[in-house]
Amino acid sequence: MGGEIEGLLVILCLNTIYAYGIFLPAASGQLNLGAAGFITLGAYAAAWLNMSPDSEPGGLGLPMVLSIPSAVLFAAAVGFVISVPILRTRGVYMVLATFAFAEVVSGLVINLEFVGAAAGMPAEDHVDFTGLLIITICVVAFCYYLMSTRFGLAMRSVHDDESVATLFGVNVRATRVAAFTIGAAIVGLGGALYGHHFNYVEAQGFNVLLSIFILLYVLLGGTQTAWGPLVGAAFFTFIPETIRWLGRWVGGEFGKELIEYRLVAFGIIIVMMMVLRPEGVVTRTLLERVFTLRRRAAPAAAE
Repeated sequence: MGGEIEGLLVILCLNTIYAYGIFLPAASGQLNLGAAGFITLGAYAAAWLNMSPDSEPGGLGLPMVLSIPSAVLFAAAVGFVISVPILRTRGVYMVLATFAFAEVVSGLVINLEFVGAAAGMPAEDHVDFTGLLIITICVVAFCYYLMSTRFGLAMRSVHDDESVATLFGVNVRATRVAAFTIGAAIVGLGGALYGHHFNYVEAQGFNVLLSIFILLYVLLGGTQTAWGPLVGAAFFTFIPETIRWLGRWVGGEFGKELIEYRLVAFGIIIVMMMVLRPEGVVTRTLLERVFTLRRRAAPAAAE
C-alpha cells in the first residue's frame, strides 16, 4: 500500500471514530459542536500519561495499553459532568454551549505548562495503521449494536418525539446524558489514537473548523441509522481527494484549475447533497427499500 493511500485511510479511520462520537448525541436529538474539545482532552491525556517522567515537559510513563483507555475514561468523565448543565439548553443554545466548551478546553490547554502549553507535547508509543483500523471497526460494530438495543430505540424515540417517549416510560434526561457521555468517550478515543499515531499533539490543530466538519459528517450521512456517520466520514474524506486526483489525471490548465478550486467544487457538492437529501444520505426509508429489493431478488436468484 502506498504512503498516500495509507495516510488517507488513517484520516478516514479517525474521521469515522469522531463521527460516531458525535452521532450518538445527535441520534437522541442533541447537536454537539464540541468535538474538538473532547479530541483535545483525549489526545493530551493519552500523551501526558504515556510520556516518560524524564522527558520534557514530563508525564506518568504509562504504557499505551493503559494511556489510551485512561484517556477515554477521562473524556467520558468530563462529558458526564458537563452534560448536566449543557443538556438544560435546547437547539442553537446547546450548539453554542458545546462550542464554548471546546473553546474553554483549547484555551486551558494552551496555557498549561505541564502539557507543553502552545508548543504541544509528544506521545512516545505509536499506533500503526493496522491497530487503528481494528479499533475503528470495533467502534463501528459497537455503535451499530448499540443502536439495535433498547437503549438505541430509546435514543431514536427521544429524537423523534420527546413527549411520546416520556409517555412510553423513557427517561429522556438519562438517555441524553448517557448518549452524550458515550459519545464523549468515543471522540476522546479518537483523540488518543490521533496522538499515538502521529506521536505529537498541539491544541491549535483541534479548532472549531474541525468540530464543524465532524458535525457535518453526521448530518450529511444521516442521523437515522448507524450507517450514516460512516458514509458521511467517507464522503468528506474521499471526495476532495478524488477531485484532486481527477485534476492530476486531466492535466493541463483545466486540471490545475480543478485542483486549485477543488474545495469550491466540494462546497457545491455539499450544498447539492443537503438540498437533495436534507435528512442525510442514509435514511431508514432508504435501508427499508434496499432490504426489500434484496428479499425480492433472493427467490428470483434461487430459481
